[in-house]
Amino acid sequence: MTTALDRALATPRARYGLALAVSLGTACFLLLGIGALGIVGDGDRDLVYLAAPALALLVAVVTRFRPAGMALALGLAALSTLAAGAWSVGTVVADDLDASIADVVMLTAMYAGLFAVAAWLFARVRASGA
Repeated sequence: MTTALDRALATPRARYGLALAVSLGTACFLLLGIGALGIVGDGDRDLVYLAAPALALLVAVVTRFRPAGMALALGLAALSTLAAGAWSVGTVVADDLDASIADVVMLTAMYAGLFAVAAWLFARVRASGA
């Protein structure tokens, strides 16, 4: 039995659109989190997280936004987010900041997870023959 969602996402183009929406939404959500709330706290320490969308955009442009390249770009964005989180935890510990290590770890995991979901969706587009 097929659902309405299965029928709506039956074409590779629709799957690509969903994957693109998740990836752009994640990047905007990350920018909002950095700008309005802060991940590590007040100051410029959150700027290291901007490497993830910058890296994703660079790889996406180089691979001409093809599904396989987009999956690679967003996978690298997820790994870059984890690296930024590890650096941020080290900064919190070394500088004795008021930021919570648990908050930094959880926010980093959330953003990395969202980038990983977007990468998985692009991999599914690739697997469907687009």
